[in-house]
Amino acid sequence: MKLKTIFDKRLIKQSARAGLLLVVVAALTLEATSLIQYFYARHGLKEECTRRAESELEATKFQIMDIINQAESAVRNSAWIAAWSLDYPDSMSAVTRRVVEQNEVVMGSALALVPGYMKDHELCCPYAYEAGNGLQLFSLATPEYDYPSKEWFTKPVEQGSGYWSEPYLDTGGGGLLMTTYSLPITDRSGKIAAVLTADISLDWLTSLVEDIEVFPEAFSMMISRQGEIMVCPAETLVMRSNVAEASSLVEDTTINRLNRSMLAGESGSMPIRFNGKVNHVFFAPVERTGWSMSIVVPETEIYGELSRMSLLVTLLQILGLAMLVLILRSVIKNSLKYKELNDRKERIENELRIGRGIQMSMVPKIFPPFPERHDIDISATLHPAKEVGGDLYDFHIRDEKLFFCIGDVSGKGIPASLVMAVTRSLFRTVSAHENGPKRIVTSMNESMADMNENNMFVTFFCGTLELSSGHLRYCNAGHNAPLLFANDSIQHLPVVPNLPLGIIPGMEYQEQEIDLDHDDALFLYTDGVTEAENVSHELFGEERLQEVLSYRRSAQEHLQAVSDAVSEFVKEAPQSDDITMLFLHYLNANKQSVKQRHLVIHNKIEEISKLAGFVEAVAGDAKIDSSLALNLNLALEEAVTNVVMYAYTDGADGPVEIDAAVRPGEIVFTVSDTGKAFDPTAAPEVDITKSADERKIGGLGIHLVRKLMDDVTYKRENAKNVLTMTKKI
Repeated sequence: MKLKTIFDKRLIKQSARAGLLLVVVAALTLEATSLIQYFYARHGLKEECTRRAESELEATKFQIMDIINQAESAVRNSAWIAAWSLDYPDSMSAVTRRVVEQNEVVMGSALALVPGYMKDHELCCPYAYEAGNGLQLFSLATPEYDYPSKEWFTKPVEQGSGYWSEPYLDTGGGGLLMTTYSLPITDRSGKIAAVLTADISLDWLTSLVEDIEVFPEAFSMMISRQGEIMVCPAETLVMRSNVAEASSLVEDTTINRLNRSMLAGESGSMPIRFNGKVNHVFFAPVERTGWSMSIVVPETEIYGELSRMSLLVTLLQILGLAMLVLILRSVIKNSLKYKELNDRKERIENELRIGRGIQMSMVPKIFPPFPERHDIDISATLHPAKEVGGDLYDFHIRDEKLFFCIGDVSGKGIPASLVMAVTRSLFRTVSAHENGPKRIVTSMNESMADMNENNMFVTFFCGTLELSSGHLRYCNAGHNAPLLFANDSIQHLPVVPNLPLGIIPGMEYQEQEIDLDHDDALFLYTDGVTEAENVSHELFGEERLQEVLSYRRSAQEHLQAVSDAVSEFVKEAPQSDDITMLFLHYLNANKQSVKQRHLVIHNKIEEISKLAGFVEAVAGDAKIDSSLALNLNLALEEAVTNVVMYAYTDGADGPVEIDAAVRPGEIVFTVSDTGKAFDPTAAPEVDITKSADERKIGGLGIHLVRKLMDDVTYKRENAKNVLTMTKKI
């Protein structure tokens, strides 16, 4: 008997050691997995931030260059008449007046004669400028001003080419930030005889740069070729300090290398530490002006949500390890104490209840969630088949848009709950700065596919509902099609299935859209509802579901009715799958209308001229300014020209349909044709930094469309090419 006791004790010790080793191996495995996932997620977020910052810099530079090009064109187009006026000095003032009157961006213009060029006019510099009471003319050839010594005069004469001056504050014009473009004028012999200028205000530049939005706490700056601060959140530094002076306040000496790169006209990014925090600075030059733009993004903005998600995953891992320890201890002592086994089982169940509580705390559970709103009624419910499950739902309102989703993770239990936690966190993170369901789903798929070592996937449905107009955009990733309540009927919402999240990186998801009317509703659910089984293994099914939903109730009453019907059907049969439901009832009786226009042309180049009037009418519907309307017309012309030139075979006559919809906050153009299949969005990005000889022919048109519009998508539908272009207003 004593020998058996000794043997049992040795066996318990060996089992304990084996169990401890198992726990250590599991802990190390989980920690290694977490570190790998954290690394790839961090890398993905940094790349996403870089893409967004570079895109914002490129788009802002494009708008700046539009103004710069207009000013340069104003001067170059008048250079010939300025040269002609050298023989008729009395007409020189008319040249400056012409430059100002015929160009909206130009506030003033001077034609400055080179000293000594004319015998009878040692100094001559007529100047025209737009004042509040009309066009004013006077001469800058005064002893007080001494124009031959000014930068705008000396530089173009020395260089023999056009020159943009350093920005300056116009003390005589209300303190406006100004800059001047100067072009040398040669006489018939090729000798530089004068300088023609155009003054432009840079007030628009401040608004343009300050409106760059990458993250809420990010900010933007712009400096001149000599390092003067042109735009900055600290207004006291604007045109009163340069970057060298401002950099002396920063402890990180890396900022000196950053300043040299920006002043050298380079582009790139650098991490800079100031005020005890790391900030990532993205910068790019503005060609021909010598200016340089930068976007400063705090590192906490890029990785903040990831850190919180990592903490949550760590907590769940600790919970899993704790459960493993409890199970091992119970197995080891099972042969000695049955009561002790029950105690440990109770502890395990308690831990699982805690895990369930953590999981349930991640989804909204207070209904109605927006009691102050009367345009939407929402309710949702989640019933895991086990203590923790893999279903999820979420929703939130941002910028008067309702962002919502529902999903179902493959598998069950703790692994599914971990993936559920990651999926929900990714949705919140991405939807905080992305507006389109397609971009949200695509970004989530990239992150999940990169760290999907266990080959788990998530069926997912994501939508954004404009509460003011009822316009619904959605993207389905292999999930059940929701039920649509509209026109006193219930039917499945048309969906493109797509692949679930996490299977293939680089997956091209398709986005769809419809308009909801007042009293329309959506019912989203996981397959645990329709596949609920009774003891005879019969399924609850779609038919029973639609029958229960056929009576109009509030959102909460609908979900309660379905839950009761499923419970009554399965009776004592165990729940085999998670059951999750989300009901959205649109109740905005005063929704804003959508203004639509339609135009049909033939694939003839002369037909393209009809687009100008069409865009002008759409601009009137949207009440946008002429500058934005010009950009829209340019983008639409590029898209339609592409169809006219390449969609149909030689000599074939084919229609090109153009539809425009003006919705709250956006204008959507749709270009359709029945020509041969061609996806212009599949063309690679054009490297505009290369010379024309280095670049491949083609691609500039779609490049321009991408830069002018906020979203460009293509699909082949019903033997038609359909190109959709969206511009936020």
